[in-house]
Amino acid sequence: MKLTVLMLVIFLLLVLLDNSVDCQRPSVVKIGAVFTFNSVIGRAAKAAMELAVSDINADPRILNGTQLKLIKEDAECNVFLGSMRAFQVLDNEVVAIIGPESSPIAHMISQIANGLHVPLVSYAATDPTLSALQFPYFLRSTHSDFYQMEAVADFINFYGWKEVIAIFIDNDYGRNGISVLGDELTEKMAKISYKLALPSQFDVNFITDVLNNSKYLGPRVYVVHINPDPMLRFFHIAQQLNMMTSEYVWLATDWLSSTLDSLSKDNQDLFSILEGVIVFRPHTPTTTLKKAFVSRWRKLQQRDTVHSGLNVYGLYAYDTVWAVAHAIDKILKQHINISFSSSGTLQDAKTNRMQLGKFKVFNGGELLLKILSETNLTGLTGQIRFNADRNIIITGYEVVNIVRMVTRVVSYWSNHTGFSLLPPEFRKENQTSYSHPDQKIDNVTWPGGMTKKPRGWVIANGGRPLRIGIPKRASFTEFVTELDKSHNVQGYCINLFDEARQLVPYDVPSTFVPFGNGLSNPNYDALVKMVADGVFDAAIGDIAIVTNRTRNADFTQPFAATGLVIVVPIDNSKSTPWVFVKPFALKLWAVIAISFVVIAVVIWILEHRVNDEFRGPPKQQLRTMFLFSFSTLFKTNQEKTISPLSRMVMVVWLFLLMVVTSSYTASLTSILTVQQLSSSTITGIDSLIASDWPIGYQVGSFAYSYLKDNLNIRKSRLVSLGSPEEYEKALRQGPKSGGVAAIVDELPYIELFLSNRTDFIIVGQPFTKGGWGFAFQKDSPLAVDMSTAILKLAESGKLQEIHHKWFCKPECPAQRIHNPDPNQLHLRSFLELFILCGVFSLGALLLFLFRVARQYARYQKKQMETPTSSTTLSSNVHCSKVLHNFFDFIDEKEEAIKRYFNQHNNSQSQVS
Repeated sequence: MKLTVLMLVIFLLLVLLDNSVDCQRPSVVKIGAVFTFNSVIGRAAKAAMELAVSDINADPRILNGTQLKLIKEDAECNVFLGSMRAFQVLDNEVVAIIGPESSPIAHMISQIANGLHVPLVSYAATDPTLSALQFPYFLRSTHSDFYQMEAVADFINFYGWKEVIAIFIDNDYGRNGISVLGDELTEKMAKISYKLALPSQFDVNFITDVLNNSKYLGPRVYVVHINPDPMLRFFHIAQQLNMMTSEYVWLATDWLSSTLDSLSKDNQDLFSILEGVIVFRPHTPTTTLKKAFVSRWRKLQQRDTVHSGLNVYGLYAYDTVWAVAHAIDKILKQHINISFSSSGTLQDAKTNRMQLGKFKVFNGGELLLKILSETNLTGLTGQIRFNADRNIIITGYEVVNIVRMVTRVVSYWSNHTGFSLLPPEFRKENQTSYSHPDQKIDNVTWPGGMTKKPRGWVIANGGRPLRIGIPKRASFTEFVTELDKSHNVQGYCINLFDEARQLVPYDVPSTFVPFGNGLSNPNYDALVKMVADGVFDAAIGDIAIVTNRTRNADFTQPFAATGLVIVVPIDNSKSTPWVFVKPFALKLWAVIAISFVVIAVVIWILEHRVNDEFRGPPKQQLRTMFLFSFSTLFKTNQEKTISPLSRMVMVVWLFLLMVVTSSYTASLTSILTVQQLSSSTITGIDSLIASDWPIGYQVGSFAYSYLKDNLNIRKSRLVSLGSPEEYEKALRQGPKSGGVAAIVDELPYIELFLSNRTDFIIVGQPFTKGGWGFAFQKDSPLAVDMSTAILKLAESGKLQEIHHKWFCKPECPAQRIHNPDPNQLHLRSFLELFILCGVFSLGALLLFLFRVARQYARYQKKQMETPTSSTTLSSNVHCSKVLHNFFDFIDEKEEAIKRYFNQHNNSQSQVS
């Protein structure tokens, strides 16, 4: 029994001793690093990781005595070698791998890391397809190209460019980055017109051929997404090909910023070839920690300890080592063993020669991955945190403009706020969307020293001018036609296109190619389809902008307003003897007549006391009064006005008569000019539909489908006509003799038809809206520039001038649109004038009565002061007698009243 107890105690002691040994903190923890030592990014990353390990081992606050050991292997920028070096690193039982900077190598090593449960943290692999779903043990401590390409697309959209050329390295990094850019541009109604891939190994001749061939393409906005190149050979080639001029726009991703940061002072002259280039650089906030590290780096450079310039990826590498060290420290503080175990899968595999069975799985890999995903530190690049996809949460991008060999930040971009002149850390980023007016980019200097925004594209000079299709019509050739033998073209549309082309700020070489046989009008849908298929670069002519055509091509701003109108014949033989009363409505005639009477009375009242011509027997006064009033209409009145008040009234009255008579003359002229319709009762589209008469339309016009499908007119009523001569013949015959009652066609054709025919007229108003435009291939920038040119022609009046030149000989037929109920002039048109005249007349009468009343009062007072006066009024005089005396007083001449006042004043003077 005692022996049994003793053995149990010994066993427990052994277990406790074994556990105490297992839980001991290891003296060394190994991490691996696989990257290309001799590269722009690798040189900075190597020095930064070594500094980070040195700082960590010297800091007692982390790892608590456990030494961090960095095992480095050179991938030599090769996927195969990188994979082999990853196995060599893993053979040392590392708990994490840092790197690589190459996205293709990261794809391969991620597979290895997944199998052995070793977290892989990359500080420079930006390929957006490196996702946590495919590679569960992959973390990215740098920006993904998904965000960078979003920034590039926003920049392109800010300046309104619609087509770009993408030049990229032909690997996962290049292809996938440009693929994301294409998706982002598509959302902004732009596109990558051409994708030009370059080999991974720099081939000068190949790149020269690619760039040289791109000069024959239309777009001039280039997005360059290649590997860092310390010699900037790509832009040297572009400069040699004369492609660093004001005609071009060069946008470079962060590869160029890393290259520029790594340049030594001896290579600063390389900046001269980059004048005007735009570079996107990951933004790292300037902090005290970062300033101290940069200062330290420069001191080490001066001591020849560090042989590389510090770029942003060096900062990311330094922060990555610290993030991994902090995660390891958390594991050790939880008293968890750092242990490895053999992989059953690898041991079972027949891999004796390759010896894969010796590779072990990291037992704490899943825990370390979890702790790394929850990292929240402040490093040289700002806050280090990972999102759900295990990508570092970005702070944004800097838009850098290279001017006079100096880099200048012209804007900061964030996926929350877009472009701003303030860094992201100084902005509120709680918004989820932003609009174009909110964006701000400082003044940019473009290649060639130009400050004005480049157009971004040119007419492709691939050895041939633009092939422009024109309809070869059999009728209405005034719009566009090919002259015999000379192969020249002319017409309204050609004239307008040539004028617009002169306003486009670049040369547009072109040649016109007729479409059709000239015996019948061509199919315009087929013409537009040939533009979409690339047979023609554009189509010029009387091409209506309709829905099915806009699906195949881009149209310019309409240069001619169109709409379906109705044409009918007119009969010049009909007239009416009472046509002279039609200009004015009945109420207006009545008011004019009353006004003559009122003016006659007012002028007689004002002139009766002072003007002998307005005195005499009652019949003579009536005759004078009304003759004077009506003679003002013809300005032949014999009597002259003397009273200032009557002259004031006459001025207003004569002005009113001038306006009324002028309006009457114009209205009567219009009524007599516009001929009456024939016996046809068609007055517009409604009456045309209601009738059962045949309707003519032009062959090939969309009027047929509109009448049949939209207005539901029977096909049996629709008669196809092919030329203006057929129009005229059918209208003259009429529906009873095998012709048509009306023709429905687009307004420009009808204008041309009526330009030399006066026996037909447009009735009603256009009952559709539409326009003609020039057709270009989809997303063609020339369509936008030609639209701008057409608008300029319209604003300057040149568009209307060209229209008059072709269709208004001697007058515009559109002005002969007939209204079956001519618009008469109504009282409301002159109401204000009549009121004004009435106010002046009433005012003159009131002033006259006031003046006469004062005279009468003074006259009565003088009468009462005369003792012998027989006219002295008693207090019992009746009111009627007073009024009678007052009117008698008014009837007296003004001169007699003044004479009486003078005599009375003289007699009073003699008495005194």
